[in-house]
Amino acid sequence: MKIVQITDTHFSPTKPHFNGNWEPLAAWIAQSGADLVIHTGDLSVDGADKDDDIGFCMELMREISVPMLLVPGNHDVGHLPGSLQPVNAERLERWRRLVGPDYWTEDAGNWRFIGLDSLLMGFDDAEEEAQFEWLRAALESRGGRRVALFAHKPLFIDAPGEDDTGYWSVRPAQRQRLYDLIGAHDVALFASGHLHRAWQGKYENTALVWGPSAAFVVGDMERDMPGERLLGAVVHEFDDTVTSEIVAVPGMTVHVLDDVVEEVYPHEAHKVRKKVAS
Repeated sequence: MKIVQITDTHFSPTKPHFNGNWEPLAAWIAQSGADLVIHTGDLSVDGADKDDDIGFCMELMREISVPMLLVPGNHDVGHLPGSLQPVNAERLERWRRLVGPDYWTEDAGNWRFIGLDSLLMGFDDAEEEAQFEWLRAALESRGGRRVALFAHKPLFIDAPGEDDTGYWSVRPAQRQRLYDLIGAHDVALFASGHLHRAWQGKYENTALVWGPSAAFVVGDMERDMPGERLLGAVVHEFDDTVTSEIVAVPGMTVHVLDDVVEEVYPHEAHKVRKKVAS
């Protein structure tokens, strides 16, 4: 079983800065031999508030003949309480109506693939609890299958027991709940996006992969993090075990967010101005 993971495409009908990377990426997927494509979020620039952004992106995704499953990112359904666009019922409804479930399972052979909505983690509310209860049941009912988890946000950035990283990773309390579930079941892989970095590591017996963005890398406007700045995708091969290869897809333009942030995400432009001033 071969799965191609793509992530952080950030496409938009009105802010088309990164749309040109779809053609080379789609062509590469077509010749990859993938059995399934999994998109790990930030499909859109502003699908959290715009039907048109989600609709436009899904029209592009439907150009792929290979089956595709998607989980949302923060630019698709919103982020934590107190953020510019917090996750709420309206934003979740938009995703579920235009894309489909925000968390799901897919079985193939001796594997169970599970997609998680990591943006629900950090609210201590009914939606968060419902997903955790669903995940527990999905793991307990796997029937001897090995498990691969796919989500937008990574478990951690620098260390498994680190403090709250805010925007960047799953919060500590929810992270520990995931650790407990991963430890109790045969979870071979946790694959994520969000960081616009490409990296592979481990948490105990679980392989960790950060998929590279298909849109842009981030320069000095954000903190430094592990991993490599490149654009591309990940090829996951599943047999008795899983092997993952990060691929720099040819023909894609490596945009740097710092250069266009005032046009694409103007509420983040102060980070660039602050760097320049210092």
